[in-house]
Amino acid sequence: MKYLSGIIAGAVSFFAPVGPLLTIAMAFVAVDFLTGVLADRRKVRRTGAEWRFESHKAWRTITKLSFVMAGIMLAWMLDSLLLPLVELRLANIFAGFVCGVEFWSYLENAATITGDGNFTTLADVVKTRLMRWFGAGK
Repeated sequence: MKYLSGIIAGAVSFFAPVGPLLTIAMAFVAVDFLTGVLADRRKVRRTGAEWRFESHKAWRTITKLSFVMAGIMLAWMLDSLLLPLVELRLANIFAGFVCGVEFWSYLENAATITGDGNFTTLADVVKTRLMRWFGAGK
């Protein structure tokens, strides 16, 4: 058991510099998940049907979160171990993209929940900026 706890402690300390990025990305994914559940509930109830929580959607979010966390850690390893002189800050770019997309989804969920067109307008602005910044559609 000592060896296992030593390996875990070593891994945690190795990735400590990206802890804030992992925490922020996790928070954005969690908020998007919660608002997504509420938005789905709102849509279903508007039709008069009975809403129920579906665990496969939660598992999809857990899978997504796993890939996001692995992506941030891999990008950080590229930045710090393989390309330290280039200073690309890939981990920050990756986390920023994830948070931007999750924020966009949050705004869409907020528009569905509240019925407020301002959230739709903001979601469109965020989408346009993300697409322009990351060069999507070229």
